[in-house]
Amino acid sequence: MSDFVYRISVAKEWEELQRNGSTFGRELDKSSRFIHLSKLHQVRSTLDRFFLNSKDELYLLQIDPNKLGDGLVYEVVDGSNSFPHFYGPSRSFIPLPLDMVTKAEKLSLSNGRFSCSLLD
Repeated sequence: MSDFVYRISVAKEWEELQRNGSTFGRELDKSSRFIHLSKLHQVRSTLDRFFLNSKDELYLLQIDPNKLGDGLVYEVVDGSNSFPHFYGPSRSFIPLPLDMVTKAEKLSLSNGRFSCSLLD
C-alpha cells in the first residue's frame, strides 16, 4: 500500500499537531473514535460537502498509510464510497502522530473551488 491518504485539517488542529506531536482531531473524530481521512480523489467532494462555508483556514495533510499500520481501516460510508479511517492499533483510538504527515499545504478557496499543489 503506497497511495497516500489525506486529512483536511483546520488551522487550529494543524497547529496542535505541530505543537504537541499528535492530535485527536475535531469533535466529529472524537465522537466517532477515529480520525476521518480521504483518498486523493475524495478530497474535493469532501471539501465541497463539509467545508465550503468554513470560516477556518484549511490545510491538506498528506499522510503515509504505511506508517498507520493496521490502525488504518477502509470502511464503506454511503453505500458505495470506501473511506480510510485511522483508529490506531486494535481500534484503540490513538491520536494521529505528526511523523505520519509527509506534507502539509494550506488550501485556498477561489470561485467556490479549493486548491493547493497536492490537488492540482
